Amino acid sequence: MSLLLRHGFIAALAPVGVPNCDIVVTDDIGDRLCAIQVKTRVEKGSDGGWHMSEKHEHISSPGLFYVFLDFGRTLTDPPVSFVVPSAVVADVVARSHATWLSQPGKRVEVRKDGPMRRFMPDYTKVGLDIGAGPGWLEPYRENWAQLAKAT
Repeated sequence: MSLLLRHGFIAALAPVGVPNCDIVVTDDIGDRLCAIQVKTRVEKGSDGGWHMSEKHEHISSPGLFYVFLDFGRTLTDPPVSFVVPSAVVADVVARSHATWLSQPGKRVEVRKDGPMRRFMPDYTKVGLDIGAGPGWLEPYRENWAQLAKAT
């Protein structure tokens, strides 16, 4: 939320219990709104991704964005944000999971479906060729300007 305020947006925490929204963003007269769901990580793990769930494959709205926040490895690392429209997230999460399910597991077994998903900056690191390889998230890095179009 502090990054939104620094970029000149009017932002407030969504009330407790609001589904799919952590922060509400509006323009200066309150006419236009967008919602943000925040996903955070401390850079650990080999895939560098964020935890998602099955429901994220189906959440898509022109006024909903995700902010994927990477706090880095140390307390002195500056945070990095990726501002991604929900339609992009839903598509990538669904395609990556479907591709993962279609491939055999480590012991050539059929993979079992489950509720967990991953949103990653490079799906090729885990052998998934879905057109989201190294650098695919870069257009969304600190791309707060797209929120101005939505609000």
